[in-house]
Amino acid sequence: MSRSARRITATVLASGALLAAAALPATADGRDRGHNRPAQRSAVVLGAIQHDSPGRDNGSNRSLNAEWVTVTNTSRHSVNLRGWTLSDESRRTYRFDLRLPGRSSVRVHTGVGRDTRHDVYQDRRNYVWDSRDTATLRDNRGHKVDSESWGRHRDGGHRDGGRRDGGQRDGGQRDGGQRDGGHRDGGQRDGGHRGNR
Repeated sequence: MSRSARRITATVLASGALLAAAALPATADGRDRGHNRPAQRSAVVLGAIQHDSPGRDNGSNRSLNAEWVTVTNTSRHSVNLRGWTLSDESRRTYRFDLRLPGRSSVRVHTGVGRDTRHDVYQDRRNYVWDSRDTATLRDNRGHKVDSESWGRHRDGGHRDGGRRDGGQRDGGQRDGGQRDGGHRDGGQRDGGHRGNR
């Protein structure tokens, strides 16, 4: 091969390599822009859950409000939860209309009450969370953000997401999730995200 043919071949190969390198970031930058994009982990998660109101289930508003689910924003930035939903397996659904500040939590109580920064109320007259249930948090587009299950599956297995601590969200602590003022009645699920005020 002549000297000039080698130079032309080298130039063509180098040009092709540059074009390939320029095109690579457009397709491999982690932004699929398509449907196969993996779901991003949300900064908003379910925290402590009190699915079994302590004491007798007498249906009073006080008893209903002792049943709650905590939603926690783990990021530094506020998140607009307007249109987000929290539901149980029976599709009883609460729709949020609030902005959750960064590194804060809100408790969603079952009964009637006046909404504050830290507590919101579903204004229901009946219990929502059963002894075998799943709390599911969805964003305003209906995408599942987080869920937590407790109790036994119909086949007798635990629905604890594979946790070795029996599904407890208290890091397997032997105090029954007492880090946030929980109760030792077995209804406490403590994510350790928020203590009593």
